[in-house]
Amino acid sequence: MAKDRFNTKPGRVFDVANVLILIFVGVVAVVPFLYCLAGSFATESEITMRPFFLWPHKFILTSYQAILSSRMFTRAFITTIVVTVVGTAIQLGLTTLMAYPLSKVALPGRRVVMGCIVFTMVFSAGMIPTFIIVKNLGLLNSYWSLILPGAINPFNLIVMKNFFQDLPAELEESAKIDGAGELRTLWSVVMPLSKPVLATFGLFYAVGLWNDYTSPLLYLADTKKWTLQMVLRQVTASAQMTADQMQSDVPPPAQGVKFAVVIISTIPILLVYPFLQKHFAKGMLIGSVKG
Repeated sequence: MAKDRFNTKPGRVFDVANVLILIFVGVVAVVPFLYCLAGSFATESEITMRPFFLWPHKFILTSYQAILSSRMFTRAFITTIVVTVVGTAIQLGLTTLMAYPLSKVALPGRRVVMGCIVFTMVFSAGMIPTFIIVKNLGLLNSYWSLILPGAINPFNLIVMKNFFQDLPAELEESAKIDGAGELRTLWSVVMPLSKPVLATFGLFYAVGLWNDYTSPLLYLADTKKWTLQMVLRQVTASAQMTADQMQSDVPPPAQGVKFAVVIISTIPILLVYPFLQKHFAKGMLIGSVKG
């Protein structure tokens, strides 16, 4: 019956309208990125004379050469990769270790803990109290200040808890009969069955750490510890990098440098998605149904 309903004229009109809307949204999202990509290879005069283009008249690599020769950019790029990889592993691990015991209905105090978690979703301390806590813990000017304050996302925790709770209890019981403890059961039985939800929230944590700008701005005073987003902010704000930050004989186009930094800072996180796409799509469906 559902198939016949969608084969009717109103159903086909609805499908065509959906496709057109999705195409429009896709174009709106992709075109600015393509403009940045084209501008990163264009000369300064072309960027100034042409308000919009998707293909430069002359391709140059001056902007990328200047950025890649910058010690500040290279250091920030490596720092961001390390913080993202380590932070994602820690945040995903802590979320998993907290979600698994909360998925057990017989856990003492489970309702109280869940109430506290839901409370944090509604009420947050705010920027200043969080800064004071980070300062009192001695985390200022440390990379841990970028990872630990947001180590466990309440929404991710609740969805992961619901996912663990819906797994067949017989599998865990079989593992315990074979002598496996709780951690062994989690590692060998539960986590292999949880690849979709782990991939989904791992990607969420990684994107959040990679794009985080507020935390480095608040907690990192040493410019040598800046992440990529801080360097991106400096480049886009000043329109060019200073001479001691770049080692290039030919002055790079100021606007081209902006575009090139945006492209370089965007591509790495985009390259991660194809490897997680299969699990990510399934994990999003799980979250929408059981979250």
